[in-house]
Amino acid sequence: MDTGTHVVMGIALGGIATLDPYVGGHLITSEAIMVSTVVGSQAPDIDTFLKLKNNAVYIRNHRGWTHSIPAIILWSLLITFSINFFIPESNLFHLWLWTLIAVFLHVFVDIFNGYGTQALRPFSKKWLALGTINTFDPFIFIMHIVGIIIWMIGYDPGFTFLTIYLILFAYYVVRLFMQRKIIKKVHEKIDKVEQIVFNPTIQFHKWVIVVKTKNEFYVAHAIRGDIDILDRFERKPLPNNELMEAAKKDHNIDAFLSFSPIYRWEIAEYDDFVEVRFTDLRYRSKKYYPFVAVCHLDHDQQIIRSYTGWIFSEKSLRKKLDLI
Repeated sequence: MDTGTHVVMGIALGGIATLDPYVGGHLITSEAIMVSTVVGSQAPDIDTFLKLKNNAVYIRNHRGWTHSIPAIILWSLLITFSINFFIPESNLFHLWLWTLIAVFLHVFVDIFNGYGTQALRPFSKKWLALGTINTFDPFIFIMHIVGIIIWMIGYDPGFTFLTIYLILFAYYVVRLFMQRKIIKKVHEKIDKVEQIVFNPTIQFHKWVIVVKTKNEFYVAHAIRGDIDILDRFERKPLPNNELMEAAKKDHNIDAFLSFSPIYRWEIAEYDDFVEVRFTDLRYRSKKYYPFVAVCHLDHDQQIIRSYTGWIFSEKSLRKKLDLI
């Protein structure tokens, strides 16, 4: 989820924690938990700072180890002992328990996005991305804001947010049923479907989907159960040659391939270089696919320049590659 949603979720958990009999009767522990749940709801996304290094490092590591099973435990312990150091009167066990819940919930809800996480590390590097909820879902965010306002008015925060979370649980179930309906419609419209990748939009009834068949990729909108095919690409295996092997060794291409589950590739020859381009098909925006990885090699398969990241025009890509 986005940063704002994670913040309000931390506040909500701090409110729900007051239902814990010990926390509800111990003001200092309750205040410490409010701090810890907000911090715990943000901690796994500390890897966002990797953007300051470069896109390749960020793409390879974002929502990786920081969202893994060991990280959930380590984050909860680090935050708990840090807060307890400054607020030693707080109950260590209850502080740790609610911090752990906050960190776990952050990772858990991220699984429902199209981006996903590597939450099963170190047991698996597989990306878990259910594609059920947009990274920013207005309904989820607004429900949290409503809960905070009700709390400020003077109502009990525990029962208020518990009720809201029961509503949000039902909302997730509805979204999952919508997804199942789309899957059924896709199989009715397209033959021999091997995989469907979902990227829900901010609009409740609109989804971007990519369908993989034996020979083709279909990019489509699913709107109120109707499947509207937007693009169709031939599915070609990566060539087994020196050029492609050299390109795959580039750090930008390697990062892209480690993350993207469904993409198309192109090779274009120019006078001074050969361009190898990979395009992630999940992120179609205004007839453009902004998430790419591009590598330029000379005719001896030596890398000249490369880039990976989000761009929204060929002109901006050329700037990134220092071609203009």
